[in-house]
Amino acid sequence: MPGHHVVKIYNEQEARGLLEAVGVDPGAYQYLLPKAFFHCLKLKNISARAALIIKQEMLSKGGEAAIARQALSGEGCGDVLLLGTTKQYRLLLDKLKIQPFGLKGLAAEIESILAAAEPKERVLRLAGGRELQLGQRPLIMGILNVTPDSFSDGGRYIDPGRALEHARQMLEEGADIIDVGGASSRPGSEMADEDQELGRVLPVVEKLLQENCLVSVDTFRGKVARACLERGVHIINDIGRLQMDDSLLPVLIEHQAPVVLMHNRMQLKQNEPYEDLISDILIELEESIDQALQGGLTRDQIVVDPGIGFGKNAAQNRLIIKHLAEFRSLGYPVLLGASRKRFIGQTLDLEVDDRLEGSLAVAAVAVMNGADIIRVHDVKASRRIADMTWAVMRENG
Repeated sequence: MPGHHVVKIYNEQEARGLLEAVGVDPGAYQYLLPKAFFHCLKLKNISARAALIIKQEMLSKGGEAAIARQALSGEGCGDVLLLGTTKQYRLLLDKLKIQPFGLKGLAAEIESILAAAEPKERVLRLAGGRELQLGQRPLIMGILNVTPDSFSDGGRYIDPGRALEHARQMLEEGADIIDVGGASSRPGSEMADEDQELGRVLPVVEKLLQENCLVSVDTFRGKVARACLERGVHIINDIGRLQMDDSLLPVLIEHQAPVVLMHNRMQLKQNEPYEDLISDILIELEESIDQALQGGLTRDQIVVDPGIGFGKNAAQNRLIIKHLAEFRSLGYPVLLGASRKRFIGQTLDLEVDDRLEGSLAVAAVAVMNGADIIRVHDVKASRRIADMTWAVMRENG
């Protein structure tokens, strides 16, 4: 064959380049670009009457809509799968905005989801008046566990001096944020109490803040968060997505501190089974996002984390990473913490100290799928793999 091939278009700039290379009249770009991007969109629990209208309207625009067979009766609720180009969605939304059965509100949600799918730069507003730019490259969050029992490096950095030395090394290797944790959440461990956690974290936090670096604290407790924020910590990384301690959100609001909302069924729902893995996680994260916004945080103070390992098996963890781009539908920055975790060991049959390559593979896939922040143990290697993957994904030559 003389060079014929399928073309994969990743962004609008690349699409414009292809049109230019073909020699298309620039006046036609506005008509062709909306047809260059195809989206598959899943809508959950749509009434049968609404589903039938959506299907009819999408088909009339040249797209496709798959609905449950029983929806044809006009009763009950079910999921809808939409398939179409950006142009077809625009035409669909114009029609849905004037329809009954809650379709006007649904149109607004679809519009937000499609907009969120586009990569963009944004600012995360930190406590203390600082800002963190996202979207210019993947950020690396270096893990600093000051615990005796963390699954990978428990006991290595319990001494504040050694912890500071390790943090400095991670910063030199390219960490953008240092995430300090004083209470292990590994399966089977006994969670440290508040006083133990504070006793481990505060001496390290105080020293780190003198280094003028960005510091996150991995805690779900309001008391711990307050003490750390009062000393100048910039981010709270909450494994409980605001559900494990009711006092945390008021503290975040008082200090106007951003929060990482991590999905977690290990502590919160005791490994309750999933009906629809990605959708279930999205729904539960949305609950916490709404709680944070209603409480007084703003959209530029929220990061989401699908919670690798927390109530998911190895296959589910792999599936989440494969579909990580779908979490951008929420409209918030995405953090992934998978470094050295059990599912890597289960996949490759490796012990915890031999999981570097597996962790790096996951980091590369996460960057390809739109992760804004990667939480890692091995900063130097992760920085390089993230930057190389980013350079490939950004290439539009």
